[in-house]
Amino acid sequence: MTDKTRKVLFELMSEMGHEQVVFSQDASCGYRGIIAIHSTVLGPAVGGTRFWKYASEEEALVDALRLSRGMTYKCAVAGLPWGGGKSIIIDDGTVKDREKLFRAHGRFIDTLGGRYITAEDVGTSPADMEIIALETSHVGGRIGKGGDPSPLTALGVFRSMQASAQYRWGSDELRNKRVAIQGCGNVGFNLARLLHDAGAQLILSDVDQKKVNRAVENLGAKSASTEGIFSVEADIFSPCALGGIINDKTIPLLKAEIVCGAANNQLLEPRHGDALEERGILYAPDYVANSGGVLSGGAELFGWTIERVRAEVSAIYDTLLLVFAIAKAEGIPTYKAADRLAERRLREGALRTSAGSAPEV
Repeated sequence: MTDKTRKVLFELMSEMGHEQVVFSQDASCGYRGIIAIHSTVLGPAVGGTRFWKYASEEEALVDALRLSRGMTYKCAVAGLPWGGGKSIIIDDGTVKDREKLFRAHGRFIDTLGGRYITAEDVGTSPADMEIIALETSHVGGRIGKGGDPSPLTALGVFRSMQASAQYRWGSDELRNKRVAIQGCGNVGFNLARLLHDAGAQLILSDVDQKKVNRAVENLGAKSASTEGIFSVEADIFSPCALGGIINDKTIPLLKAEIVCGAANNQLLEPRHGDALEERGILYAPDYVANSGGVLSGGAELFGWTIERVRAEVSAIYDTLLLVFAIAKAEGIPTYKAADRLAERRLREGALRTSAGSAPEV
């Protein structure tokens, strides 16, 4: 680790409140991994494994730190007895033996003794979780158990759009509303299908044009370029790809009244939440809107029925309206209101833990 990286690490850990960051490598299979544990105040840290090609190791580290903090707040707002974590497997662009790679990752996770539980994320799948499970029991999202959380993540974002519409326009009806979706992966496509069934008009973009074509052919969506999606005439802009896309460059381009999507860390910096507020654009905080994925873990880890899981995900509607109410009452942007709700629940959870009582699930 370079002196620069070490300085960035400890400064960011202190700033964001992380408990632990660990690194591992296995030269025999080209494995390089990072696990960031933000908080275990409410319970073991949960968060997916991201397999991604980064411009630098520093970029991968910052992503792990930001994503793990978001998981802590996501679980707290969702009322789940978990903390936040995230793991990164750095893709260096060379062909890897996937089984050896993910077995190495599983061994790394196992060294933490249950402080961190993983599942799928960008670049990984339930099949990869099965490989990890050969080395550790601290894994969810397995085939035939938790599986792909994308449909439930999409349902949560859909319910968040309805809540945002109710708050902004006085009705949660999405028929004929124009929704611009950036990213047509598993979540984006499932969200587009829900919106199509609700009668919304869709404009989609993705770096993979084949994914856009699928939505155009099956859902009657319109296509936009990856750059043009920000400036299309729309009622709702929905980021469903990677984070940091609400920034100085894109905010002036937006013509939507609502930003509500599935991507993590949509705001490049907190001040961009202020910038949306200044422009009169209603922002549905990402870790509230996209919490359907982590709620889906209730089936696997708590034995919830699918009916209860769907009910919990549907209730994101009410949670988001609560966030909007806090923002209005306190005169603060919605992203700050979500943080305050999460931090309040973290304090309450810490008090329950110190008193020896576990949170209900």
